[in-house]
Amino acid sequence: MNFDFPQVDLPTEVVAWPDVTEEILNLYKQSCRLKTSIFALCMEGSMRASINLIDYDIKPNDLITLIPGTIIQFQERTERVKLSFIGFSSSCLERINLVQKLYSSYPKISQNPIIELKPDITSYFNDFFTLVSRITYDEETFNMSSDMIEATLNFLIAGINMVYTDYVPIEQSHTRKEELCKELVQCIIENYTQERKAQFYADKLGVSQQHLSTTVKLVTGKNVLDMISYVVIMDAKSKLKSTNMTIQEIAYSLNFSNASFFGKYFKRFVGMSPAEYRNN
Repeated sequence: MNFDFPQVDLPTEVVAWPDVTEEILNLYKQSCRLKTSIFALCMEGSMRASINLIDYDIKPNDLITLIPGTIIQFQERTERVKLSFIGFSSSCLERINLVQKLYSSYPKISQNPIIELKPDITSYFNDFFTLVSRITYDEETFNMSSDMIEATLNFLIAGINMVYTDYVPIEQSHTRKEELCKELVQCIIENYTQERKAQFYADKLGVSQQHLSTTVKLVTGKNVLDMISYVVIMDAKSKLKSTNMTIQEIAYSLNFSNASFFGKYFKRFVGMSPAEYRNN
């Protein structure tokens, strides 16, 4: 049996909202994997989010680009936050080769899903999001066709490509040690439901287990098993809070032989049993 983080899609092909409330953000307090593609702007306030297991501080004028497959979790806010966003459902994206459309920007987006825009560029994107929001909200008098939705997405992609073409990361180079840690995170995301052994990941990355362990400890302050368990526990927490799966089903989905073994593993890292966490 092979499960994954709870997956989130949109109810319609395009959704735009110029004033995202905290109630909406609360839906993403538990980690989930996006089937949709979401483009958001931070208009006011600040908050912290985890994108593909990396923590980011989000502030005004930040553009957030989330492509399908992204693991997202909004963690905390330091003040009232106002976001503006537009999203396209998986059914819409199936008709467009998003990776091909974002080809020139895709590597930068993967490494930098959040970038700061100039205030005037932020206002242009926000005006566009607001316009789409008005159109999609008034379906009785103006119903967007599939062709119009695709044209809207293509127009937005052109804008995203433009800002990423001009974007120069603050950290333009990474050491091999840092790159190895990023490769490990990606490898864990792809394989954690089946493998929890450090040797497996060392073999996948073509390095010795000792070298991998030393590098990860040096760069992150954690060991390889800590990083693996972090992803496993994050997935388990998500399933416990946002699905109706039984604890035994969750255990099997994460490749534990039984619910008892899973319970002991979960309690070791969380400090309570899966049932206690679900009912807490």
